[in-house]
Amino acid sequence: MPETMPDTTQSTAAAQGAVLAADWELDPADTGACERLARALCAGRHDQVDDPQWVTRARDAWEELPLPLRHAVRRFRRHSGPHGTLVIGGLPVDQATLPATPAVPGSVQRQATVPAAVLTMVACGLGEPLAYLAEKSGALVQDVVPVPGQETFHGNAGSVPLSFHTENGFHPHPPDYVIFLCLRADHDRIAGMRTAGIRQVLPLLTPAGRQALFAPEFITTPPPSFGADAGEADVQPRPVLSGAAEDPDIRMAQLVTTPLTPRAAAALSEFGRACEATARTLRLAPGDLVVIDNRVTVHGRTAFQPRYDGADRWLQRTHVTTDLRRSRDHRPHDRHILTR
Repeated sequence: MPETMPDTTQSTAAAQGAVLAADWELDPADTGACERLARALCAGRHDQVDDPQWVTRARDAWEELPLPLRHAVRRFRRHSGPHGTLVIGGLPVDQATLPATPAVPGSVQRQATVPAAVLTMVACGLGEPLAYLAEKSGALVQDVVPVPGQETFHGNAGSVPLSFHTENGFHPHPPDYVIFLCLRADHDRIAGMRTAGIRQVLPLLTPAGRQALFAPEFITTPPPSFGADAGEADVQPRPVLSGAAEDPDIRMAQLVTTPLTPRAAAALSEFGRACEATARTLRLAPGDLVVIDNRVTVHGRTAFQPRYDGADRWLQRTHVTTDLRRSRDHRPHDRHILTR
């Protein structure tokens, strides 16, 4: 059976890895420049986030973003560093006019807004935005919010601890990056995004554990957020680690990755312990943007207590691929949505 993350509290998570703020913050002038570009994307005839013409406008607008932001994103794309995450503060989210935090299942952002425009511009700087039809109805910008009655759901609608995973590791075309933008923090300021990167984890693994993790002795099925029908997807045994022995890629999800042999089970447990030992916890504030290199970093979440009063924690998320052509056979009409 897959190993699941223990029911840790925020204090336990903080003890295991520092609770971090942004790596750096935009200065006010650059924040203002970002906001002007984002607002321009919210005007005009094509103001639907999933409209290919709107994405084209966002791609062009990326080139006009402040140089320090573009430099940071481009450097991260070349090499995502020891932790595989980049946190930039001071992005505009139009906080004064935000509506109530959504509290319904499957919430997404179809209409262009300042936060959605910021996410999409950065996605275009990293590559191309990507979505999966089976998850959140294929929306390019998705809400990550607590939903009443789904507190124990192991996905973006829950508020219990979420175990470590790479995004959509079951799929033949997982995203290369996952981007989150914080619109609202949780009431108690205790919710934490947890990350663990292979460059920190690898030195803690035994030679036998590494060897087993490179073997195709694991099955990863679709996560609960893809719905019951996705569980029937044609999944094949794969390794958890692949690529360069000294800097491998990861595909795993503690909740839905099943080892097929005793040595695979032992190696997956070892990998989980190494992730716990090296994890960092990111406590996000409004305007914080997190870029996760999904190829080399797993992420999860600590528990928090929603109040369902319209002011709960609200992140928005988009996926990014560096090579859109790679998934052409899964994307009818060359759009950004993978339909299978």
